[in-house]
This record gives sequence, C-alpha cells and structure tokens, in this order.
Amino acid sequence: MADPASRHVLLTGASSGVGLEAAKVLSAQGHALTILCRNQATADQTLALLSGSVRALICDLADLNAVAELCSQLLADDTALDVLVLNAGLQYAGASDPQLSAQGIELTFAVNQLAHQLMAMRLLPLLQRSASPRLVITASEVHNPTSGAGKVGRPAGLEDLEGLRSGPGFALLDGSRRFDGNKAYKDSKLCNVLMARELVRQLDAAIPVIAWSPGLVITRSSGGFFRYNKRSNPLGMGVFAFVARDLLRITESPENAGRLLAQLVNDPAIAPGFSYFTNKVVRPGAHRLEPTDTSAEAADLQKAEQLWRLSEQLIETSLST
Repeated sequence: MADPASRHVLLTGASSGVGLEAAKVLSAQGHALTILCRNQATADQTLALLSGSVRALICDLADLNAVAELCSQLLADDTALDVLVLNAGLQYAGASDPQLSAQGIELTFAVNQLAHQLMAMRLLPLLQRSASPRLVITASEVHNPTSGAGKVGRPAGLEDLEGLRSGPGFALLDGSRRFDGNKAYKDSKLCNVLMARELVRQLDAAIPVIAWSPGLVITRSSGGFFRYNKRSNPLGMGVFAFVARDLLRITESPENAGRLLAQLVNDPAIAPGFSYFTNKVVRPGAHRLEPTDTSAEAADLQKAEQLWRLSEQLIETSLST
C-alpha cells in the first residue's frame, strides 16, 4: 500500500544529475512519480535506477508539439497532480552559434523556459485539484549579475525583451545579435525566476511556488554541465571542473543537490507564495540551503508579466504552424 502521505510528483530532468538523485529520494519515500524522458532508451535506463511507483513518459522538451501532446495525455488521464517540478535544463557553454529547437527557437530558452511555461500553462488545473499543491522550479544564482558566477562573462539581463518580441529567430532575449551560450543560459535562469513570480500572481499566492539554485553541480563523468556544446574544449572543461571541484571545493554533488530538491518538494514549512532558495557555499566543501533575495530584475513583476505574455504568444504561434 502507498504511504498515506505520498504525493503525485511530476518531475522533468529526472534522467540524470540533480533530477535523477531527487527522483531516487522521492521514490524511496513512497511518492508516486511521473518522469519525462527524451526517448524510450533513456526511460528504460532511468526506470532501472528507481524503485516504487514510477511512470516514465516520452517527451522531448526541445519540441513544443511534443510538450503539448504530453500535456493533453496527462489532462486526459485526469489524475490530480500534487507537485510540479520544472527541473530540466541545458547549457552549451562557450558556444558562439545558437542551436535551434524543433520550432526554430534558440535551444536554451526553448527547453529551459518555453517548454516549462507551456507545461505550467496546461497542467495548472491538475495541480489545483490537489489538497496541498506546490510548484518547484530549478533556477540558478547565475541569474543574478552580483553573484559570484553571475559576474563571470556577460551578465544576465533581458533589457526590453527585444529579441523575444521579434519572433523565433532571435539569438538572445535582449535583442543582441552576438550569441553567447553562457549568457543564454544565465538569461534562461533569470526567466525561470520571473516565471515563478508570474505564477504566484496568477495563482493569487494560493500555493507555494519555489525557485531555487542548487549551486555549481559538476559530475566526475562531466559530460553533464557541458554536454550540449558541440564544439567543446575537453581540456578546458576538465581544468575548470578540477579547479572548481577539487581545488576550490565550491561545487555541490548531484546526490546532495538531489536531496535538497526532494526537501523542497516535501517541506511543509514553506508558505504559499513566492520563495527563492540558494544552496550557498559557506566554506570550501560545505553548502547551506537558505532563503535568498533574487536579483532586482528577477523581482520586477511587470517584466515577469511581459515575459509570460510574450512567451505565451511565441508558444501559440509555434504550435499553430
């Protein structure tokens, strides 16, 4: 029998890294999981690592049509959803040329933001049927130009969203024509926090909407952090990982970060409304998860509403073509 405290959790990005480790914890606790995987082979591999009640559905987040079909399937199933965890993300660090989604949209924004906004738009009715719903979004401290990682390279910043206003072919959201994979990632994480702000407004702060930063997570097999860069520099990536993980000891393990994500799913003390947590480095080799202020731009409620509206328009246009 299922634990009476068990909940139905839908989790994106559960096939590797932080998401997989969180899925291991949540399934062991007796929660019923629905996880999304890009293909059947990935689903089979992931299911073999998990126990308990776990359902894997095939969905490529780089294809909005696939995301829409998934949402239709879940709505047809008409099963209440207790927790929606929007965790999947990609980065092709150091890239100077954009990659495109199935709809011709810059890939980082398409996967990290648009796919998740579409899921939130379509699945909120299932979430609102829960007696104790919550929504968790994995962002990053790089959204904040004043944070340590946020200061490296071009900072996150959306300006007036000129790129997004121009349609699918934009390089960066601020309208810049010079693509930068690192800035694209930072901007997508800023968008994630703004999405959480806007969802709180739409839901009248009735449920907990939690954005969080897991810290710098690099696995020893490291394709993770840089795996989407087609022109990667293995030596440079290896040196970066060694310095950050083994010398400075500022990285977090996927296992610990996964436990923190599971904690955010479960913690009854988190109040309705917006919360932002950061897994801060308190000393080399040690982190602490604590509530933190977002960047000033990530607290701009007018920009949050504009981002949602323009993204919704892009989604609807892309699905209709």
